[in-house]
Amino acid sequence: MRREITVTAPVNIAVIKYWGKRDVKLNLPTNSSLSVTLSQDEMCSKTTVSVDKSYTKDTLVLNGEENEINGRLVNVLNVMRESTTESEIKDLHVRIESTNNFPTAAGLASSASGFAALVYGLGKIFVPSYTNSQLSTIARQGSGSACRSLFGGFVAWNKGEKLDGSDSSAVEIAPQSHWDDLDALICVVSANKKAVASTAGMQRTVETSPYLQHRADNVVPKRMDDIIDAIKSKDFDKFADITMMDSNSFHASCLDTHPPIFYLTDVSRAIINVVHALNNAMGRHVAAYTFDAGPNAVLYVQRKDKELVLSIINSLFGPCEGVECNSLDNILRRYNIDADLSAFQSPNGLSRIIQTSIGDGPRIV
Repeated sequence: MRREITVTAPVNIAVIKYWGKRDVKLNLPTNSSLSVTLSQDEMCSKTTVSVDKSYTKDTLVLNGEENEINGRLVNVLNVMRESTTESEIKDLHVRIESTNNFPTAAGLASSASGFAALVYGLGKIFVPSYTNSQLSTIARQGSGSACRSLFGGFVAWNKGEKLDGSDSSAVEIAPQSHWDDLDALICVVSANKKAVASTAGMQRTVETSPYLQHRADNVVPKRMDDIIDAIKSKDFDKFADITMMDSNSFHASCLDTHPPIFYLTDVSRAIINVVHALNNAMGRHVAAYTFDAGPNAVLYVQRKDKELVLSIINSLFGPCEGVECNSLDNILRRYNIDADLSAFQSPNGLSRIIQTSIGDGPRIV
């Protein structure tokens, strides 16, 4: 007996950040979170899952290299095998081949898309009756934020209250089509593997940061309500403010950790300053930054402002391949912007700018 399926799953970038676990084994978060699913046309994980009687062990091949089947993946496989009602495949070994078309372990949510693709593919083989919400609770056990990549559009991960984690799952707040003129510019400062992995960083923060629990109890709940309102009403000014404040709050938790964790670089901080200066000069929000656990900026923009923001970022931190490079002075004159942004300039500070938009959930290839 042989079964095989190939799927893709998207990257999601949180605008309300999850950081810290109340249960490490089950990947239960200290706070709820909310993310935007990005288009798979530019960034995705592609995974082929197969089961066969000829396989003598479970195998994982990631980006062409065989990897160890670690604890989190073992947990996911065990849950799938226990959930299936088909006895003939219950004890078969699994082969998993997965590739990312973007940098892995660089703070671009590769584990989220990777585990989402894995669980979606396994689900179609072992428990095809499961809904994406049911699969999200399993994906969460592999990588917390993976539960959000089981849906397109705007997705909330409710932290849940139950000790067994059964109520800690993702739900779609608004579909991809709801805000179809919202785009994202992913500014790749570094594609290198980050010095402090997310899992290790989270636990260090949980153990040493007094601010983290204050954030979870007093800051995040209201922000979740407010950003859901902003999304539903397509209020970009409100969305931008909350997104940027929560990114800063998350990184403040990292700085409050002992010893501190530094995910942002000088270029990251320069991008933050440019966005605020540009928004002030325009008298409205034309961009909103957010940073996950890494130096790479994700800038949310309305499509009408995409060319402006892309041109300024490229002129200050590029030139990046595939993006037209004009002088900063010419760009400011063209858009009638009265602001001195030259102090933030860092030529070749970015290796790449990925232009993308809001996307859908996992696909069967």
